[in-house]
Amino acid sequence: MSAPGVRRAEPADAGEVARLLDAFNREYAEPTPGVAVLAERAARMIGTGEIVVLLAGDGPDGLAQVQFRASIWAEHPDAYLAELYVTPAMRGHGLGRALLNAAIDVARGAGSAVIDLNTSDDDTAAIGLYERAGFTNLEGGPGGPPMRYYELAL
Repeated sequence: MSAPGVRRAEPADAGEVARLLDAFNREYAEPTPGVAVLAERAARMIGTGEIVVLLAGDGPDGLAQVQFRASIWAEHPDAYLAELYVTPAMRGHGLGRALLNAAIDVARGAGSAVIDLNTSDDDTAAIGLYERAGFTNLEGGPGGPPMRYYELAL
């Protein structure tokens, strides 16, 4: 990892991963199956390599979750930053930036040509972090049309 203080989670870290994910969803009033269910899923998915979770801080106090998906356009999989969360008390201390940089390094290490993510329009702190790191929502870069994210709950 290029970022100091960031480490890759192992299945034994599933409880901490679950604690952070549960806190993330509760903070934003999103549904969560609870820590126990999340811990079981995290342990399995980390163990099989379905997800890469990065942890930062002493608590740990933040995480980034990266998933990979096959691409017909490239030899290597595309990366998706599924989650990036830092506890409220630790925001503004560089953990988010360290986790984002480490997630980008993981994607590059896997040979990914692209890493994408989504966030809400009102999360200005996250938008600022992502844009400072070079992410854009303009297809093809400056001058391109805005890209949109759509979701359908099934």
